[in-house]
Amino acid sequence: MLVPALFFVLAFVTLAALAWAAIMLFQNQEDPLSDRLDELQAHAMAGAVHTPRRRGGGGFFNTFLYVVSLFPGGEDFIRETDRELAQAGIRRRQATALYILGNILFMAAIFAAMLWLQRENPITAKFGGLVAAGILGWLIPKQVLHRLVRHYRRKLQEALPDTVDLLGIVLGTGLALDQAMMRVSEELQYIYPELASEFSTVVMQVKAGQERGKAFHALVRRTGIEDVKSLSAMIVQSERFGTSLSQALKVYADALRTRRRLRAETAVARAGIKMLFPIVIFILPVLFVVALVPGILSVLHDLRGGIGAR
Repeated sequence: MLVPALFFVLAFVTLAALAWAAIMLFQNQEDPLSDRLDELQAHAMAGAVHTPRRRGGGGFFNTFLYVVSLFPGGEDFIRETDRELAQAGIRRRQATALYILGNILFMAAIFAAMLWLQRENPITAKFGGLVAAGILGWLIPKQVLHRLVRHYRRKLQEALPDTVDLLGIVLGTGLALDQAMMRVSEELQYIYPELASEFSTVVMQVKAGQERGKAFHALVRRTGIEDVKSLSAMIVQSERFGTSLSQALKVYADALRTRRRLRAETAVARAGIKMLFPIVIFILPVLFVVALVPGILSVLHDLRGGIGAR
């Protein structure tokens, strides 16, 4: 009785730790100005040629990341996780540490569950189960993060045409670019909060002293969207050569709306192909059963009746 009780206690503690890590990862930021300035400093450090080695201390999360970085490939894993979390719109200072901690706890929970399920199996079967548990524990969190990145990029992609159109209109009233971007982010923070937050972050970085080109380059690196890259290049080139930006943004907004319509038409065209497999696997067998089984039963009943009459 002691072993099952200990297993359930450990499972409860692991699930509670995972829930706490998820809540801390996705909760709202309490000091967005400080977080954005910290992000500005982090991107400035990332742009340097030589990246200093991570140091311990500075709290539990920094110490945890330092311990992870000591393992082979740990620093690259932390840097890649940080980049993907930024592309998913999760940019808290402790986000990377919370994600890696949750990943480790999730893998430990899967290992414990596999050991419990195979407690009576031979060692060879346990080894295979542990290998499968390790693969699942490594892949599932990464797939969840990849899905969050795709979801965030899709929201940015959908918000771009209207946002660029509104930015061109505001620039046409005579406002400067920073003022226009801040005005657009204020107007769209309830409709397209993701892109509004990205615009306000760029303005905050420029006000903090970073060059506009580097701020837009950081925006492209955070989002990873080709349309955002084109928009950033257009704004930087327009400012460098002194050309009219409002008219260029109007034309670019029309092109973005055309691309959005084409993507919608492509999704509609693919819907028929995607529906083919559920129809063949789930719907057609049921129709066959409903249509054929009554007739088969009736034929069998008639055959039994004829055999009984003989």
